[in-house]
Amino acid sequence: MRLRKGMIGLALLCASVATAAAQHYHVSEHWRVGGQGGWDYLLSDDAAHRLYIAHNARVEVIDTTTGKVLGAVTGFKSTHGIALDPNGRVGYISDGAGNAIGIFDRKTLSVLKTVPAGTNPDGIAFEPTTKTVWAFNGKSSNVTVLDTASNQVIATIPLPGKPEFPQVDGHGSVFVNIEDKNVIVKLNAASQKMVATWSLKGCEAPSGMAIDHAKHRLFSVCDGNKMAIVDYGTGELLSLATIGDSPDAAAFDAKRGLAFSSNGGDGTLSVIDTTKPTFPTATSLPTAKGAKTMAFDATTGRIFIGAAEYEPAPASSHAVPHPRAAVVPDSFQVIVVQP
Repeated sequence: MRLRKGMIGLALLCASVATAAAQHYHVSEHWRVGGQGGWDYLLSDDAAHRLYIAHNARVEVIDTTTGKVLGAVTGFKSTHGIALDPNGRVGYISDGAGNAIGIFDRKTLSVLKTVPAGTNPDGIAFEPTTKTVWAFNGKSSNVTVLDTASNQVIATIPLPGKPEFPQVDGHGSVFVNIEDKNVIVKLNAASQKMVATWSLKGCEAPSGMAIDHAKHRLFSVCDGNKMAIVDYGTGELLSLATIGDSPDAAAFDAKRGLAFSSNGGDGTLSVIDTTKPTFPTATSLPTAKGAKTMAFDATTGRIFIGAAEYEPAPASSHAVPHPRAAVVPDSFQVIVVQP
């Protein structure tokens, strides 16, 4: 198809705007949260101006207009992920050590019910067409499907390996990274069956995942400083973009056409320009060592990244060749990145 000069100019302008925006991200604030232990996924409730953070045995709730802690959802053993229903009333938490899904009231932050899941539920997502919650169980290699009308488990679906982070397309498909097989699995929410498996060649241990609904793309962050970009209509691996070391979360800004990776190994935020066919790294912003998970606010374009200070790492041994350093008590904070 022949493009008119005006259309070509507009495309070039959009690409240049995306690149310019990517080069001007900066750390604008640090919100002190405190508390004990490590953390996992963060989730932004853009409409309510709230940030949910899975932090050790609780989920912290922060007002994103002020940076102040509003409260916490408590009573768990080890929180990992948070999912929200679209009506603004209820939320869902994966309790890894508790092998359960916690259902909570978003107004009062009280736990309404705890439902048994598989072993070590981690990533979790709300699927809107079936009004179900999908909790992906890392140690039992399956997914627990919760019906939100009855708050009962209606299916347990086996998976080919250890699941990590999921995404939904809003039309009945659920996608999840399988960390130990280097693949993405596609599931059908209505039939509750696995319908496709897509190889991520060149992507080792995929963890975090983001989605571009308009262009039907998935962004999976991997070890080895790579982000795999997959067409979720066909399963084709489009590219392997270059990111920082040891990522654990991904995000996508539909307005700017930018994908993000938070990298705990080198303490950076990688910004990928998805408007260009080569998916170049537009910028790499220093954040903090160990800052590996994040949430994106689509309304403001801000990125929230969890970070903390660490004790000296213990000496390695045959039994524990790669020991983890402990988090310094009360050092946990949120780094706010502003476009």
